[in-house]
Amino acid sequence: MEFETVEPSRVVAWIELGPDQHTPWGVVHGGAYTTAIESAASVGASAAVLERGQFAVGVNNITDFVRPLVRGRVRVVAEPIHQGATQQLWEVNITRAEDGKLVARGQVRLQNVDLPS
Repeated sequence: MEFETVEPSRVVAWIELGPDQHTPWGVVHGGAYTTAIESAASVGASAAVLERGQFAVGVNNITDFVRPLVRGRVRVVAEPIHQGATQQLWEVNITRAEDGKLVARGQVRLQNVDLPS
């Protein structure tokens, strides 16, 4: 995952997907999308609470797989829906770089926790 933008209210990243992430049927495995969604949300949510001495961990991840992909570069965009004192809710969209069509979307609920001493 290649991060282009990491801000407390927006994360943009890129991923090149292909045979290394394939299912036995020759399409990208949903776990690749789920991992990307949680990673982008966690990085953004952690950036939002870092100044408070905290980071964010995912406690729920819901991912919808919209269309199959065999290979290609995808754009991952994460933005907060809610940023509270103890929890955050982020929405993440994964689109094909070639045409902007949605491949997967997800929502991640995160818990803000104190950084280890």
